[in-house]
Amino acid sequence: MSPEAARAASESSGAGASDALGMQSAASSDPTVPAAASPHTATAPPGALPSLRFGYGTNGLADLRLDDALSLLADLGYDGVGLTLDHMHLDPLAPDLAARTRRVAQRLDELGLGITVETGARYVLDPRRKHGPSLLDPDPGDRARRTDLLVRAVRIAADLGAHAVHCFSGIVPEGADTDTSWKHLAESLAPVLDAAASEGIPLAVEPEPGHLLATLADFHHLRRVLGNPGLLGLTLDIGHCQCLETLSPADCVRAAAPWLRHVQIEDMRRGAHEHLPFGEGEIDFPPVLAALAATGYQGLTVVELPRHSHAGPHFAAHSLPFLRHAERAAATAPPALAQDFQQPAPPHGAPSTAPEGSSR
Repeated sequence: MSPEAARAASESSGAGASDALGMQSAASSDPTVPAAASPHTATAPPGALPSLRFGYGTNGLADLRLDDALSLLADLGYDGVGLTLDHMHLDPLAPDLAARTRRVAQRLDELGLGITVETGARYVLDPRRKHGPSLLDPDPGDRARRTDLLVRAVRIAADLGAHAVHCFSGIVPEGADTDTSWKHLAESLAPVLDAAASEGIPLAVEPEPGHLLATLADFHHLRRVLGNPGLLGLTLDIGHCQCLETLSPADCVRAAAPWLRHVQIEDMRRGAHEHLPFGEGEIDFPPVLAALAATGYQGLTVVELPRHSHAGPHFAAHSLPFLRHAERAAATAPPALAQDFQQPAPPHGAPSTAPEGSSR
């Protein structure tokens, strides 16, 4: 999609986003949603749910060399890795990128690890601005630098055999209005979506607390602005659902299912954007994992603890047993409880405003 087309679509669409509760029926009511199943979902036999595939994010293993991190995750039994492109882990801006990418691809194959490429590195583009520049920056040259990084990420993902590329919008710049920011987001993502279509790699946009695109409803607004491109998908962060969505985390999974291309998971508390180790927040995980398995999602579900790299191997070792135990609890739940998993939970209270980037 060209920037001009994106601009026209943005100007013809209101900047407001629809209520998240309405997203539960979006798949059946929206004629632009393809009827065919996503390549990242699988149909389970009657009475059985597919096993989930768990990974761990390298942004939580920043003190390890990449090869050491990959070996650790394979040894612990993880199915894959969420690889954040950063100066310490497959630097996307350093020389010999193609050769370095080939070596990582070979290592992933040797270890039997799947991969999602993530693009949330704090200072990979600017050593002074966290997550800067963004897709929303007033300076078109700065926006182009972020777009270029994402295009590079798509090509790296294709070379690695990744199942998706993750990204997020960024916060609304000081002094900017939301209408202009939505326009900038659509224009900035157009070349990335062109690259995604060329490589056949889904782009999975993450609703991020404090960002322009913060909720599931905001994702659907972007989808409409861009004309529902086929390669535009969703990264669902389970903790963010607990933090600020009106739906419960399990209901968020069900509402997001048709567009789900990547999942991040950690514990979190209502109204506080702080990624917590499992058991330290408020999330009841068996219903979440039951809902996720019921969608047939077969991409990676990646543990995201970016503020815990100081003890990354410890948290990686403890996270996978927790998730497998929760998965077994969901699979062996009594029939009445299992039925409850499929019913919408009462919505949380009104969303709270969380500080941007408080846990990244």
